[in-house]
Amino acid sequence: MITLRKADDRFHTDIGWLDSRHSFSFGEHYHPEHMGFRALRVINDDRVRGGAGFPSHPHRDMEIITYVVDGALGHKDSMGNGTTIRPGEVQRMTAGTGVVHSEMNPSPEQTHFLQIWILPEKRGLTPGYEQKAFPTEERKGALRLVASRDGREGSVTVHQDVALYASVLEPGQEVTHTLAPGRHAWVQVVRGQVTLADTPLATGDGAAVSDEKTLVLRAGAASEILVFDLA
Repeated sequence: MITLRKADDRFHTDIGWLDSRHSFSFGEHYHPEHMGFRALRVINDDRVRGGAGFPSHPHRDMEIITYVVDGALGHKDSMGNGTTIRPGEVQRMTAGTGVVHSEMNPSPEQTHFLQIWILPEKRGLTPGYEQKAFPTEERKGALRLVASRDGREGSVTVHQDVALYASVLEPGQEVTHTLAPGRHAWVQVVRGQVTLADTPLATGDGAAVSDEKTLVLRAGAASEILVFDLA
């Protein structure tokens, strides 16, 4: 079963310096039927104006993954980390017992990134931080594992039974992912156009997948996608 979440149906926040689309309920946007999918709680598709960003604010008991699409994102936190995240890099922050961080666009150009929240396997984890690069060559025409519970294949480690794959596809390219029995998937189109089985998906579209064995994703245009394999 494939359930679509069309890009235009997402919640929308526009406050000038920030233009954000929310796949699931977030902040002042609430709908009981869109509270996440399995352990996946938030996918925010954020565009931040040059020189602007999120000042210091707290989080706790959440696994936060940041995936930069275009531009750069400066990060500082109460654990002492100070980094810049660029396209092809994935950041994982375990908020656990509590973290304060800021995210700012250090450049004059707009920064586009996805921020993903995953419910942790338990509360009260020790806060942690990880950032790794996954070059385009590793994601091109393939599903590159970028986050997993055990950090295998050089992925960042997430404290939940989730595997996150990223792929960059040229027109006509195809990738296949097999779901183990009882597993589910969420497909997010970062940009481009793909078909999932016979279902067309375009930029910003998402799809929840259950009771399916194989996901076949074929690009109709240059595309970038994320695939979440979820318990």
